[in-house]
Amino acid sequence: MGQDQTKQQIEKGLQLYQSNQTEKALQVWTKLLEKSSDLVGRFRVLGCLVTAHSEMGRYKEMLKFAVVQIDTARSLEDANFLLESYLNLARSNEKLCEFHKTISYCKTCLGLPGTRAGAQLGGQVSLSMGNAFLGLSLFQKALESFEKALRYAHNNDDTMLECRVCCSLGSFYAQVKDYEKALFFPCKAAELVNDYGKGWSLKYRAMSQYHMAVAYRLLGHLGSAMECCEESMKIALQHGDRPLQALCLLCFADIHRSRGDLETAFPRYDSAMSIMTEIGNRLGQVQVLLGVAKCWVARKALDKALDAIERAQDLAEEVGNKLSQLKLHCLSESIYRSKGLQRELRAHVVRFHECVEETELYCGLCGESIGERNSRLQALPCSHIFHLRCLQNNGTRSCPNCRRSSMKPGFV
Repeated sequence: MGQDQTKQQIEKGLQLYQSNQTEKALQVWTKLLEKSSDLVGRFRVLGCLVTAHSEMGRYKEMLKFAVVQIDTARSLEDANFLLESYLNLARSNEKLCEFHKTISYCKTCLGLPGTRAGAQLGGQVSLSMGNAFLGLSLFQKALESFEKALRYAHNNDDTMLECRVCCSLGSFYAQVKDYEKALFFPCKAAELVNDYGKGWSLKYRAMSQYHMAVAYRLLGHLGSAMECCEESMKIALQHGDRPLQALCLLCFADIHRSRGDLETAFPRYDSAMSIMTEIGNRLGQVQVLLGVAKCWVARKALDKALDAIERAQDLAEEVGNKLSQLKLHCLSESIYRSKGLQRELRAHVVRFHECVEETELYCGLCGESIGERNSRLQALPCSHIFHLRCLQNNGTRSCPNCRRSSMKPGFV
C-alpha cells in the first residue's frame, strides 16, 4: 500500500474515531498496519492506536503500540519521530503508574539532540513528567515541571496544552489542600474550553468539569460538585472514556460519603474499583480503598477499615505514592488509638512523620504540616511551597528551604 492510500486510510480511521465509532476506527488502523509498507505511514498509524487505546483505558495495549512505534522511529532514523515515540512510551507508563519509568523516558526526550522538543513537544514532555512526579508525591519537582509546561503553552499559544496543565495543577493543589487554587485552575481550564475549544474534543470539557467537581466537594459545595461530575460522566459515557468514568464514579462515591449517605457510596466505590482494576490504574485503586476505609470507620467497622487500608497500603507502596501512604498511616493511627493498641499506634505515628519528611509537606517558615487542612499556599520561584500567611508575615524574599540546603556539609 502506497503513501497516498495510507494517508486516506488514516484519515478514514480518524473520521470514524471522531464520530465515536471507535471499534471501526481501530479495525481500519489495525488492518492498515498489517498492509502498509510506508514507514512514515506506519508511524502515524501507531500514534493513532496509542491515543485511542489511551482514551479507552487499554493501557497495556497502549504500551505495546508505543514500543512498536519506537522500533519504527529507529528504522526511520529521524530524531523527531524518536522524540514523539519516547513521549508516547512515557505517557503509557504514566497511565500504568510506572512513574519512575515515565520520568526516565521524559528525560530521554529532553536529551535528544536536534529535535523540536524545545518548541512543539517540550511542554507535553514537561506535563507528563510533572504528572509522574505528582504520582510519586514529589511536590516541588511536580510543580516545577507543571510551570515549565505552562511556559511552553504560553510561549507557543498552545491553549490545549494550557488546559491540560491547568487540570493537573488543580489535582496538585487538591492534594496539598489549597482548595481555592484547586478550584481556580480547573475553572481556568473550563474558560479555555469555552473560549478556544469549539473544534476540540469534548474530553477537554469533561476533564475540566471532573476536576471542578473534586474541588467543589473538598470545599463542601456538594450540589455544585454533583452537577459538574454529572456533566463529566455524561461526556465520558458518550465517548467510551473508561478512565474518566472510573474517576467520576469515585467522585460520586466521595460526594455521597461527604453527605453521610454510605449506602449509596459503597456501590459507587465498587463500580469505580472494577474499572480501575480493569484498566490498571493502581493509584486510582488506592483512592477507592481509602474512601471505602473511611466509610467503614464511619460505620464503626474498624476491622473492615483496616483490611481496606492494608490492601491500599500495598498498592501505594508498589507505585511509590507517599501521600497516599501518609493518609493511610494517619487513618490507621486514629483506628489503633480508638482500639487502645499502643504498639501499632506508635508504629503508624513514626511512619506518618517519615512520610511527611519524605514528601517535604511542611512549611519551612512555621514548621507546621502542609496538606493537613485547607490552607492558602504560595510557591516561590524555586517551587518550594509555604503557607501564604507565613510568607506575608516574614516578608522573606529568598527560600529558607533552599538556603538550608545550601548550608549542608559537602555542598558545592
